[in-house]
Amino acid sequence: MRKLFLISLALISFASISCNAQTDLKSASAVTNNNDIEVYYFHMTMRCVTCKTVEAEARKNVEMLYSEQVKSGRISFTALNLEEATGKSIGEKLGINSQTLLIVKGDQKINITNEGFLYAVSQPQKFTEIMKSKIDPLIQ
Repeated sequence: MRKLFLISLALISFASISCNAQTDLKSASAVTNNNDIEVYYFHMTMRCVTCKTVEAEARKNVEMLYSEQVKSGRISFTALNLEEATGKSIGEKLGINSQTLLIVKGDQKINITNEGFLYAVSQPQKFTEIMKSKIDPLIQ
């Protein structure tokens, strides 16, 4: 049991270090409508299983929890490769330069990268609850 815990801890630490989100959160209003909520997942071309899982779980959560708002365009999920022109451009506007899971509404930005990498693989239900707790207060 202790070995499993240590291995899990090592893997999570490795994922956090290799996919560390270093952000300088600039104004988001240039990227989103002030009333809309955008969930961005910024990534690189080369991605590990955890990185892909964070994206898949975040997308699933947005689409499952907020299906009506997604249909109406009030909430959206966008995955962007920082090594491509569009991803790089939007990343620069938001001050993103590495793997990042970001919730944006107007000038508000909530970085949940760490939570994504901690829970998307091992505790997806907890990750869902965290996303919900961060997005719900932004809905008017």
